[in-house]
Amino acid sequence: MNAQRYLYPQTDRFVLQHLHILAFTHRNLDVNKIGLIHIEKDLQSEMLHKVKDSHGISELFFLSTCNRVEFTFVKNQKIDDIFIKSLLQTTFPNLSNEILNDLTEKVESYSGYDAVEHALAVASSIDSMIVGEREIITQVRLAYEHCRDLKLTGDLIRVLMKQVIQTAKKVYTETSIATKPVSVVSLAYHQLKKLNIPLDARILVVGAGMTNTTMSRFLKKHGFTNFAVFNRSFEKAKQFATEIKGEAFSLSELKYYDKGFDIIITCTGADFHIISPELYESILKGDKRNKIIIDLAIPQDLDPVILEKHEITYISVDLLQKISNQNVKERSKQIQHVEKILAASMFEFENLIKERNVELAMKTVPQSIKEIKKIAFSEVFKSDLDSLDEHSKEILEKIIGYMEKKYISGPMKLAKEIILKNV
Repeated sequence: MNAQRYLYPQTDRFVLQHLHILAFTHRNLDVNKIGLIHIEKDLQSEMLHKVKDSHGISELFFLSTCNRVEFTFVKNQKIDDIFIKSLLQTTFPNLSNEILNDLTEKVESYSGYDAVEHALAVASSIDSMIVGEREIITQVRLAYEHCRDLKLTGDLIRVLMKQVIQTAKKVYTETSIATKPVSVVSLAYHQLKKLNIPLDARILVVGAGMTNTTMSRFLKKHGFTNFAVFNRSFEKAKQFATEIKGEAFSLSELKYYDKGFDIIITCTGADFHIISPELYESILKGDKRNKIIIDLAIPQDLDPVILEKHEITYISVDLLQKISNQNVKERSKQIQHVEKILAASMFEFENLIKERNVELAMKTVPQSIKEIKKIAFSEVFKSDLDSLDEHSKEILEKIIGYMEKKYISGPMKLAKEIILKNV
């Protein structure tokens, strides 16, 4: 698609070149660095509204997964390095200038049709660290609904996301790109399975977020039985522990845990190492045997110093990323099929935007017609109408009302047909 095409320059209509995406992904950045620009859900309203207001952004959508952070926004301005760095400084004021420069240098920036193509590719998983990972469509949908509920988004992003979700569903239905899924969770499980761990192994689950709950449910489904769940919110820990038939604890109790463990599965949203050397020593209780730690957090929850001092089989997101690179080759044949679906979706979206622009351009037509009718009745033909009897007035009102409706719907339909054929 030609990214230089413009759709209607009027400010009250969609101008697709005003649509931009800034993507910080696993392709150019270490996943731990991406973790530095994650925003906790309960902080997004304040932080994102601040960014939106201070940078003249009319619509904003924020997406954060384990290997990408993206800002999708609508702004009537060319996006350059100065703007990108300013946006990052406003959003993350505690980041060092060195990190800000690195993020600004390595960001992937898309505008117009390029942005639409990128959004479709992301939700369809062909832009993912793990091609065919179905959970991305859910992550995109939930992130959009959250931003919509925070009143950050608007009409253009709404139309875009509707097309993105519909297209992704079609991809997963009509291709086999998601067969034999290789999500972060399934990759971690397959690594664990290779170690021949007994099903009664003692498993500490640190964090009760989506990734850990998915991982623990997966383990439960495959026969593991011994879980202890630790979470900042005890109620959430208790709720999930009940589901997997484990014990529940507040995260603050972890340092006092004395029942031993074989495996730690950790994934929190903390911006520091939750499992410090001191904490690890405390829960180890002098046990010198090899332990398994599955660290799915970004940035990582385990302090790297621990790996230097103890016998540990460490399964991290970085390791899983290397494994996933092989999956891209295996699924390359399906990517061609997916790309055909995305190309067709781009064509549909182009027509959708044109139709929507017609609707926006003609939104004042109904009111204009009503005003013409009002003037005709109250001024131009007032004396003629006054001479009519009530029955004649009633019939005339019905005729004018019928013509009014047809006059509104007819030109709207005709305008759409002309636009789709000629623009």
